[in-house]
Amino acid sequence: MSDVVLTAAVRQNLLSLQGTADLLSTTQTRLATGKKVNSALDNPTNFFTAAGLDARASDINNLLDSIGNGVQVLQAADTGITSLQKLVDTAKSIAKQALQQPSGYSTKSSIQFTGTGVPSGTGGATAADLTTSKLNGGVFTFTNSAGAAVTITVGNSPSAFNPVTKTAQAQSLDQFNQALAVAGVNLSASITGTDSLTFTSTNDGAGQVITGTAAPTAPTALDAINVSANAAGGGAGGAVVAAVPDPVSQTARATLVSQYNQIIQQLATTAQDASFNGINLLDGNSLKMIFDETGKSTLTIAGVTFNPNGLGLSSLTPGVDFTDNVLTGKVLTSLNNASITLRSQASAFGANLSIVQIRQDFSKKIINVLQTGSSNLTLADSNEEAANSQALSTRQSIAVSALALANTSQQSVLQLLR
Repeated sequence: MSDVVLTAAVRQNLLSLQGTADLLSTTQTRLATGKKVNSALDNPTNFFTAAGLDARASDINNLLDSIGNGVQVLQAADTGITSLQKLVDTAKSIAKQALQQPSGYSTKSSIQFTGTGVPSGTGGATAADLTTSKLNGGVFTFTNSAGAAVTITVGNSPSAFNPVTKTAQAQSLDQFNQALAVAGVNLSASITGTDSLTFTSTNDGAGQVITGTAAPTAPTALDAINVSANAAGGGAGGAVVAAVPDPVSQTARATLVSQYNQIIQQLATTAQDASFNGINLLDGNSLKMIFDETGKSTLTIAGVTFNPNGLGLSSLTPGVDFTDNVLTGKVLTSLNNASITLRSQASAFGANLSIVQIRQDFSKKIINVLQTGSSNLTLADSNEEAANSQALSTRQSIAVSALALANTSQQSVLQLLR
């Protein structure tokens, strides 16, 4: 081709035509791909910046799947807590049924004390005045339902029960019984002789075990009570009359115990089943959430163990539990504490779920920001490129015509030679 001689005009028109063809090819590529930067050769700065933005957007998008799984784990735990709360409420209703049952004992336990003090008058003990008997000056010590020692003295100067020193002084039978009730002692006093007081278990503590000692002693179990007279006026305690269970009532209470134990078993299995993708926040597992591509933005959600032991609950024993109101009240207290624990943990999981969902929405939005930034650097304006294509096509047609005109002089020479 180097041997072919072209005029300057032809060469100039040919060069212009080649440039137009190159521009038209570039425009057509942009229209086909939708991008004005398709490779590093087009614009190195924009190409590599956009590639970095796209890579980060892709990394964060990959994390969205694990964040979504984390949301489901928390929702599974929340569903489990809701079911556990319903089971606890059912157990509460069973315990309340036990409270509504007739007394589980046909005869309540009791103990009698005969006074040995100096009477302040004559005639023996009366409901209005105990000091006229040998009970005068007697100091009686009881252990209440909390295991604390309570002292009540028979004397002429009655005083209200002092919650700090846990002492009181009573002159009448009503004052004595009022002091017992305020102190939380599940006994009631009654006059059973000229110089005698008998302490009998109330309905709340109908099944409690009474012991009589010379000195105050803490009971060995919740449903037990110790009574002592540690002064000469109180006298010695007689034999303890043990409570006699009522077969019909105890059978009904044993049935309630069996129903309660079924609920406790369901608590265990429900907590074990509240898992998602192998993670169970109610069975001691923890959940770690990663929110950014560097792994520096994280959230660790500690799990809990919400089996019966973890909630402070346990199975009951027929004939031992639910036998009276004190023991039933103990179970209700444990159930109320379990409800508080469940509600508190539900609130904690709810706060964590809100955090995770906020970060999930943030990740989606930041992905959009990154992709928009990348598009601004690389995407072509289709309207502009379409206009360019039309203009270049027109220019190409004009260039072809110009090239034909540039060859006119050579064509004239050809006509002369002919």
